[in-house]
Amino acid sequence: MAGLNWERIEDIGISLFEAHPDVDPLTVRYTDLLQWITELSDFKDDPTKSSEGKLEAIQMAWLEEYKDNQ
Repeated sequence: MAGLNWERIEDIGISLFEAHPDVDPLTVRYTDLLQWITELSDFKDDPTKSSEGKLEAIQMAWLEEYKDNQ
């Protein structure tokens, strides 16, 4: 999954699940979510291009991975 960017919502969700498998995504504040996304080793996009809508979509993609693996 090289070169994650804001358009790769589901891939970011998977990467977040892999990085934080025991964290319920619904407990993560958007400020922390943004930090965790930008700290992913494969994330290559501009952090300032995030939006609440993108963060929400990523959180929901992560939640799907989380639920599928519980």
